Amino acid sequence: MFEQMHQIINIGGWFETIINWLMDNLGPFFNAIREGVNSVLSVLNNILLFPHPLIMIAIFTALAWWLAKRGIGIFTLIGMLLIYYMGFWDVTMDTLALVITSVVIALVIGVPIGIWSSKNEMVERIVRPILDFMQTLPAFVYLIPAVLFFQLGAVPGVIATLIFSLPPVVRLTNLGIRQVPVEIKEAAISFGSTPSQMLFKAELPVAMPTIMAGVNQTIMLALSMVVIAGMIGAGGLGNEVLKGITQLKIGLGFESGISIVILAIFLDRVTQALAANSGPER
Repeated sequence: MFEQMHQIINIGGWFETIINWLMDNLGPFFNAIREGVNSVLSVLNNILLFPHPLIMIAIFTALAWWLAKRGIGIFTLIGMLLIYYMGFWDVTMDTLALVITSVVIALVIGVPIGIWSSKNEMVERIVRPILDFMQTLPAFVYLIPAVLFFQLGAVPGVIATLIFSLPPVVRLTNLGIRQVPVEIKEAAISFGSTPSQMLFKAELPVAMPTIMAGVNQTIMLALSMVVIAGMIGAGGLGNEVLKGITQLKIGLGFESGISIVILAIFLDRVTQALAANSGPER
């Protein structure tokens, strides 16, 4: 009976049919996306790797010190120097470029969807189950269509990372705007604000700490997915971790793991500080 049901309800076969149709009919579209993402990654890699590593370490330290205060600045200095002297600077910058690319695309897509969801109940009801599905689907599953559409390399890693890390920024943008006090909206209306003025001058500034919390979570999810994306040739620290696992190189796996932790703490503390400082001025 179960086998008969399996033959009748062949969801995997339907999904495969959809993927094949997309590959046959939208090949040039996916090629254009691949070229565009490759170009962005190449530019970011050149920017991050062009200065001497010690100059970049000084920039990261100054940024962390300025935004997140002295303790995180000192941690950034020590941590980045450790990455440099362990020999993982180039692959760490590759990982950072991949994370930045994925997060920027996620914000460009996710923030408008979150705003739209906050303004339209029908959109919110449609978007919510989609986000639930995206968050509960195992991360490895995203790699399959990404590889089919964009082949092996960094681009499918960016796409899979983008999909995996998108939900938090959509949810928290929606939540932040919905939680704007009614008094602020009424005051804006009383001064004759248009809908766009209401959004950009009243709602978004008040909701910004919540939105930035979503950005923080998106960055952390992107960094975790970048490691998994090393399985499909995305490069960076994920590839080094994978080498440590598959070749039983304990030292390599540990050192690359430490590099990921340092990068994650730096990004987390900096974005948390941005969130804390992003509220409306009083």
